[in-house]
Amino acid sequence: MLFYASHAYEESAVPEDVAATPELVRYVHGWGRPGDLGFIVESGSRAVGAAWLRLLVGEERETVAYVDDTTPELAVALLPGYQGRGLGTLLLRTLFAEAAAHYPAVTLTVRVDNPALRLYERLGFQTLEIVTNRVGTDSAKMLLQLRSRNT
Repeated sequence: MLFYASHAYEESAVPEDVAATPELVRYVHGWGRPGDLGFIVESGSRAVGAAWLRLLVGEERETVAYVDDTTPELAVALLPGYQGRGLGTLLLRTLFAEAAAHYPAVTLTVRVDNPALRLYERLGFQTLEIVTNRVGTDSAKMLLQLRSRNT
């Protein structure tokens, strides 16, 4: 799913390229550590999408989406052919409902030309700034408040 979440397929990459890219593998390496939270959506017995949150701390936090040590970054992917069916919305709403018990907010970056930008806006994300992503194009750095930071 990281291969699709990173849009590496748009760069003629293969999944093995993603596994060798430290900027990407940090989102999944050692999955299950404290703070990791995620859900998978299946069609039949096949995983067709996933959405997950990870707190990136220490050297890992050197990402364009980093906000602070209490705000996890979102990664989300649906296999080609499964977009536009409401599965992404279902995944994200489920994830955010659970995440609200653990985190005050969620951050992400999304390429400005990615149609998912509108989904994130509908879910309540606010654009903080436009940043240059790992491939040199523009992405929106966005934040979703899950609860008051004083709670």
